[in-house]
Amino acid sequence: MVAYPRYWIGVACREHVLRGLAGGFCQLCHGKAQRLRRMAQGDWIAYYSPRQTMDAASPACQAFTALGRLKDGNVYSFAMSADFIPFRRDVEFLPAREAPIRPLVAQLDFIRDKQRWGYAFRYGHLEVSRQDFATIAQAMGHVLPPPGTP
Repeated sequence: MVAYPRYWIGVACREHVLRGLAGGFCQLCHGKAQRLRRMAQGDWIAYYSPRQTMDAASPACQAFTALGRLKDGNVYSFAMSADFIPFRRDVEFLPAREAPIRPLVAQLDFIRDKQRWGYAFRYGHLEVSRQDFATIAQAMGHVLPPPGTP
């Protein structure tokens, strides 16, 4: 049995995260629906941004850049262009400060190899423990409500 809420990290460049913040949505893994369907209403999501933009020459960001809670269970498509129609979920983002990852690496259990910490983010979406998520939220200026709090 899965305990709710669950805690997730999405990986996207800072530029894309800022679009999601402005629009109140999350989009994962180049717009694929499967990862979004794993999440449920009331789950939490934080975004980690390895780079400022998608450009390979883009400067590093290496920070958690957004924090929010999924509003409902709807996964929907959105036509960004004629040939790119990604899937999204609505998120209530909290005002949060960006938090550099390097000071947090030693505290985060989901990062098993502290020397190669970036490897933990390779799939673009991962579930983490409440404890790890609380550490990230605190670094971003928030304290998680007790489990079961709406």
